[in-house]
Amino acid sequence: MSLRVDVLTLFPEMFDGVFGSSILGKAHARGLVELGTLNFRAYATNKHNTVDDYPFGGGGGMVIQPEPIFAAVESLLEKQRSSRKPRIILMCPQGARFSQEKAEELAAEDHLIFICGHYEGIDERVREHLVTDELSIGDFVLTGGELAAMTMIDAVVRLLPDALGNSTSARSDSFCSGLLEHPQYTRPAEFRGWKVPDVLLSGHHANIEKWRRTQSIERTWKRRPELLDGVELSKKEKIFLEQLKLEGK
Repeated sequence: MSLRVDVLTLFPEMFDGVFGSSILGKAHARGLVELGTLNFRAYATNKHNTVDDYPFGGGGGMVIQPEPIFAAVESLLEKQRSSRKPRIILMCPQGARFSQEKAEELAAEDHLIFICGHYEGIDERVREHLVTDELSIGDFVLTGGELAAMTMIDAVVRLLPDALGNSTSARSDSFCSGLLEHPQYTRPAEFRGWKVPDVLLSGHHANIEKWRRTQSIERTWKRRPELLDGVELSKKEKIFLEQLKLEGK
């Protein structure tokens, strides 16, 4: 069974190009993922089709009402084929930081529903009684949750079997092993006097893997040293890391 992804949004047209292009478009065409958007304004309960109102207690901005969100999600649940409950994910700057680990977790689900908020926020009862996850792509605020949802969906779908066309591509990505990805090179072997490392041209796969591993460790130490705390290193790799620290690289 393919993964189903639904997005609740006031601006479904924002997803047209994203869902129809690149890896997402190909995965959808091959039946690996079903991608859909639902404008929850269609579930407004008033004659003006508004989905927001002033916050109780006063304050600036408008708050999205709970009724259209609950009704939209319930309409999707009536159509779902899987017996597993979907993950209902609220895009929220207060949420947990999205990560590669979370992407891998979500890629194992049958159905994901993303809720994209706008204005000042969403009624708290949506958080308390409907969503299963609150996620953020960083410590900043966007106009709405659409761009964050696109980012997360792309990260999830590319992990589906056969989505990339190469079963090893996703496994070698940054963060999949806990380390940043090693440097990559392609033809020509020499460009403007800059040469590809000899080991990559040697055809010796064991040496190539060793080089890539040490390069990943070095790059992680230079750019994201905090990641190394969660990586299991061999004795030789620990010695290599200590040398990097002593040399101040």
